[in-house]
Amino acid sequence: MTLTQFLPGGRTAGLIVALTMTASLAACSSSDSDESSGASGGTMSEQSAEDTDRSFGAQSEGDAAAPADKAGSASVTRTALQTPAIERHVISTGTVSLVSEDVAEARRDVQRIVDAQQGTVTQENTETDDEGVATYSRLVIRVPSSSFAATVLSLEKAAELRTSQVSSEDVTTQVIDTDVRVRAQEGSLRRVEQLLARAESLRDIIWIESQLTRRQAELDSLKSQQAWLADQTSDSTITIDIERKREAEVKKEKKDEPAGFLVGLKGGMKALGAFASAMATIVGALLPFAIVLAVFGVPMWLLVRRTARRRQTKQPATS
Repeated sequence: MTLTQFLPGGRTAGLIVALTMTASLAACSSSDSDESSGASGGTMSEQSAEDTDRSFGAQSEGDAAAPADKAGSASVTRTALQTPAIERHVISTGTVSLVSEDVAEARRDVQRIVDAQQGTVTQENTETDDEGVATYSRLVIRVPSSSFAATVLSLEKAAELRTSQVSSEDVTTQVIDTDVRVRAQEGSLRRVEQLLARAESLRDIIWIESQLTRRQAELDSLKSQQAWLADQTSDSTITIDIERKREAEVKKEKKDEPAGFLVGLKGGMKALGAFASAMATIVGALLPFAIVLAVFGVPMWLLVRRTARRRQTKQPATS
């Protein structure tokens, strides 16, 4: 059974109806597919555009940040190369004047401070009185420059401080200049030695040797100056004067002591001790005489007394 059998009008009318339905279905399907493909295509194109913009922006920011980082690092490197750290070289000297009742004890305290700071005593002069007691001492010490301030502070507390002086001299420029001149002179000396090795005539040899001798002397002088600067900047020099306190100053300090019960008791005990010492001295001085009088005086006194009694007994009998 066919489609023309159901439709009126024969075979031609059925064919027309079939073609119309087919076209309608094709149009509907094509419109649906176009809408879906258009929607999906628009979505994909918008997403791809946004992704492209984001990637381009990120790349632009990265390209902009990279030169900035490179420029910053380059500027830091140039600054570090242009301003290198310079080691300071300073010559420090000090003078400390002390006063003490016991110069020898103060001298020992100074030696303990020097040993604690790993220093050395380079010069010492000590004076004594007729009894051999130290009255004055002068010391010159060398300590590391790093402990110069701590050493001076400790020495000021070793005894009674009278005066203290400290001075410093920056010789950084002089040290750098001397090092440069030494290197330049060494290079010049090597070149002269090479010329001497290639010299052929006697006249050239004599002239080059004179130049060699002169430049060697200049190099030795520069090295001596370099060694002196190194020694003075590595260790500092301190001069200490220790003088015995005068008796007038000691008496004045004793008079300035505050009054009070304890002070009076202390004075009374000292007076009692002085009186007892004086009495013991007197007794000790008179004791030999007392012994002599006891040995010879007592028998003589007894003899005289007995003789006097006999005379008294004889006088009444005679009368």
